[in-house]
Amino acid sequence: MGLIQRLRTIGPGAMVAAAFIGPGTVTTASVTGARFGYALVWTLGFSILATIVLQEMSARLGLVSREGLGEALRDQFDNPIAKWGSIVLVVAAIGAGTAAYEAGNILGGAAGLETITGVSSTIWGITMGVVAGALLYTGKYKLIERALVGLVAIMAISFLVSAALIGPDFGALAAGFVPTIPDGSVFLITGLIGTTVVGYNLFLHASNVQERWSGPAELSDCRTDTVLSILIGGLITIAVLVTAAAAFPTGTEISDVGRMAEQLRPIAGPYATLFFSIGLFAAGFTSATTAPLAGAYATTGALGWDTDLSAPRFQAVWGVILLVGVSSVLLGGSPVEIIVFAQVVNGILLPIIAIFLIIAMNSDTLLGEYTNGTVSNVLGGLVTIIVVWLGVRTFLTVTGVL
Repeated sequence: MGLIQRLRTIGPGAMVAAAFIGPGTVTTASVTGARFGYALVWTLGFSILATIVLQEMSARLGLVSREGLGEALRDQFDNPIAKWGSIVLVVAAIGAGTAAYEAGNILGGAAGLETITGVSSTIWGITMGVVAGALLYTGKYKLIERALVGLVAIMAISFLVSAALIGPDFGALAAGFVPTIPDGSVFLITGLIGTTVVGYNLFLHASNVQERWSGPAELSDCRTDTVLSILIGGLITIAVLVTAAAAFPTGTEISDVGRMAEQLRPIAGPYATLFFSIGLFAAGFTSATTAPLAGAYATTGALGWDTDLSAPRFQAVWGVILLVGVSSVLLGGSPVEIIVFAQVVNGILLPIIAIFLIIAMNSDTLLGEYTNGTVSNVLGGLVTIIVVWLGVRTFLTVTGVL
């Protein structure tokens, strides 16, 4: 299969990339690059591989079983207490997580547009919410997918051009792939992994592959889509980190990623500012569309409701999540505080979802001959152990133990 043909298979995986490259990722990567230079690039290398491992499993589950992760979770337990406990956990945690991410997505994307136009981020935030809602309300998967694939392409071009205009140190960049843990960097390492390996994306991917492909015969195309899309998404995140690392002296503190674009102006000129701001808007809008979609797939699937994009209950769920995001703009929420809260929710929830996913991927009833092999289980197990450690650390930090 040639490169052009492979690129044509991109779709559901690009929606996953669109979901994890939001303002939270741009913020965390920018702060990391400014504070520690290129030293933590290796963290993104690990995050990309971990995301590929888990998302491949999720996509395979959906493609082969024709069930979303929410439905699979609902059907996995015979014990009523375990079943309803898991359902409540998914609905509450995914709902809270996607709503928190949604607020940060809209606020971050609006900040990018404000930098470009000078128009208030409040106006842009409301506009973004309305446009995202209209796109989802069409109920047309192909239209949503094409819009998001196009915006991922815009993101890739914008952030890569921004990084190129800054002029990175390629020797230092290469050295950054060698794992080191500078003093005071553990929190940002956790953040970089937590903004790339996102729990609700596992629900999104298992469901949206069913919209694109009809069964296991197309598993090869599905895997190509997953790997290429996540590699592109990871490259975008690395470009953001590189831009900050090249632009600012190591140790610089960035408190507002929306203003980072303006800070680039005296260093690399107006074009770097323009491209970075366009990328920030695209990151916000794509995530503002995919977070409600993922929340709706997870919630309706776990509750046994219709997961069709045009179903009233499905639309009601994404509508509530989108409304929370728009309300945060009107209430003047802080994007940084909201993004941190979203990362905390994800850090606590992700280990539980990852463990369940591994269990589901070894179910002959669900997957038959397409269950995990030894290599998939070993890789999945290693990733799960690491995200469990991150989840425990996040919980201990939130509770004040650490």
